[in-house]
Amino acid sequence: MILNVDKIEKSFGARTLFTGASFQVNPGDRFALVGPNGAGKTTLLKIIMGIDAPDAGTITFAKDVNVGYLEQETNLASDRAVIDEVTASAVEIKALGERAEELQLQIAEAGERGDVPESLMKEYGQVQDRFERLGGYELDSNARQILAGLGFPVDEFDKPCREFSGGWQMRIALAKLFLRHPDLLLLDEPTNHLDLESVQWLRSFIANYEGAVLIVSHDRAFMDACVDHVAAIENRRVTTYTGNYSAYLKQREDNLEQMRAKRAAQEREIAHMQVFVDKFRYKPTKAAQAQERMRRIEQIKNELVILPEGHKHVDFKFPDPPRSGDTVVKLEGVVKSYGDHHIYDGIDLTLYRGDHVALVGPNGAGKSTLMKILAGIEQPTAGTRELGVNVGVAYYAQHQLEGLKESNTVLQEIDSVAPTWTVPQQRSLLGAFLFSGEDVDKRVGVLSGGEKARLALAKMLVAPEALLCLDEPTNHLDIDSVDMLENALRNFPGTIVLISHDEHLVRAVANRVVDIRDGKMTVIDGDYDYYLFKREDLAARAAQEAAGQAQATTAASTRSKQVAQSSATPQHEGKKTKEQRRAEAEARAELNRRLKKTRDRLKKVEADLEKKRARYDELMALMASEELYADQDRFAEALSEYNGLKKTISTLEDEWLELSTTIEEETERGRA
Repeated sequence: MILNVDKIEKSFGARTLFTGASFQVNPGDRFALVGPNGAGKTTLLKIIMGIDAPDAGTITFAKDVNVGYLEQETNLASDRAVIDEVTASAVEIKALGERAEELQLQIAEAGERGDVPESLMKEYGQVQDRFERLGGYELDSNARQILAGLGFPVDEFDKPCREFSGGWQMRIALAKLFLRHPDLLLLDEPTNHLDLESVQWLRSFIANYEGAVLIVSHDRAFMDACVDHVAAIENRRVTTYTGNYSAYLKQREDNLEQMRAKRAAQEREIAHMQVFVDKFRYKPTKAAQAQERMRRIEQIKNELVILPEGHKHVDFKFPDPPRSGDTVVKLEGVVKSYGDHHIYDGIDLTLYRGDHVALVGPNGAGKSTLMKILAGIEQPTAGTRELGVNVGVAYYAQHQLEGLKESNTVLQEIDSVAPTWTVPQQRSLLGAFLFSGEDVDKRVGVLSGGEKARLALAKMLVAPEALLCLDEPTNHLDIDSVDMLENALRNFPGTIVLISHDEHLVRAVANRVVDIRDGKMTVIDGDYDYYLFKREDLAARAAQEAAGQAQATTAASTRSKQVAQSSATPQHEGKKTKEQRRAEAEARAELNRRLKKTRDRLKKVEADLEKKRARYDELMALMASEELYADQDRFAEALSEYNGLKKTISTLEDEWLELSTTIEEETERGRA
């Protein structure tokens, strides 16, 4: 046991968060703490850290446990350089180093006297072992690796902390925690201020972390990759599950089925006995039996299964944007510089109606800058930006909230863009974005930054434009709200440009990917999985070419030796030597290894094509029916799906051809 949370209770006024919440974290465990927004996840972390006090219950740590805690917000106003701020945080490790030096001196002095106490040697061994295990000899290099993994450019390591924005300061706080290497890490939404590549680095770091971890996150792909237990806050208690987030969802649903069945059986038994009680309670010959059944009813009511609160599943059919021309926005010869800092030099990009584009790449590569140029928020230094016919632009970023009127209530803000919606419809939408009950009557001026961000996002989706530009839209949303957003974006018939650290969202929404790195832009016409495949394939090819010249010399030498051996050894005509057969087998194995991912991807593309072509044929038949044509809304939905499928099938067919050609060419090359 490294942490034991035992029967915690906590209330705020009439609102009860926990009653008897208990769970245990053991060394090496990686826990996700999940629950709907407002369930008390952050409060529970603060109780564990001693920042808040529980009304009842206890928090117990193992002896000498070192705990690290990342809050959702932080502020580092230090003039100290980032690298110095991070290395200075490792006070426990430095103290171990100082203690090791003290012990060395004491051992040396005792050695001169000819009497080194065994206890001194034992303590020195323990201190030295822990110092080495925590990376005491590599503090500076470890700090630099962590900062690089979190997206800091090397040339900014010496920049003062106070010059960084809030998101970057959160990364500094993360780096300080990771360098300290505490026995238990408590992380509250650690991915909120990271880009996609930094999130991938973080999940790899946590998956290989030697200590225990307790994470609050809304990022499902992240939790699936790096947690092995889930602690779910349900009905003001904590229920623990073994496995990652996807395993938790399945176990929870299985448990719910059993609980529903038991609850239904209890209710049936109560109803059956109540009929007997109502009929015979005043009949003298049956009174005793009626009384016994009444006692049994009360007993069952006390034991009645309490079903967990259901997850919110809010489904909206958002209004379609005004129909635009096929070309939505076009960049030609775009150059962008800030003084001597050059970001883009002559890039061309055209986006079409129905494109759902994810911008990916390392932090600082220029993703947000490209989005702002596409949205018209920033002008290019040179080159042109041209919008298509009937294209309006909506731009969302957490720091672009000027469109909110501070004197309005939350409900009035939604009503300003959806005047034809009923109040219940408006309240349902706001509930999906975590505004419930009296929250809808709050003035915008008193909302937190996160609440304003959610409100701005809700307004955008109520009345969307033909081009949506979304920069990290999932921050401050819980998982159920992200589900709703994902569904809305996936079915959006207009054009989307998306930057997100949430891999699940990117995978669900994107049908094109624009990779930005080292001042270059690469457009991948395909989904996120195809982008990952292409990126890995291109990297492998580059590595293969780089290694080619070194191998060429070795291969030539080997061939000359084989020729010499062949001429020196009598052979039957047409019979291959043992060395030749082995070389051919190795070449075949290498070819199969190299083509495995390409063949796997080809199988997936073929399966997707089969499904999409079948649905395409269904839609063709449907749209030929007079019944569907008479229903304008259904026909419009079918036509929109048909157009999207036509484009997707074309992209998949192109990919199938490319993959098939690659396999054929590589196979022929291997035979040559």
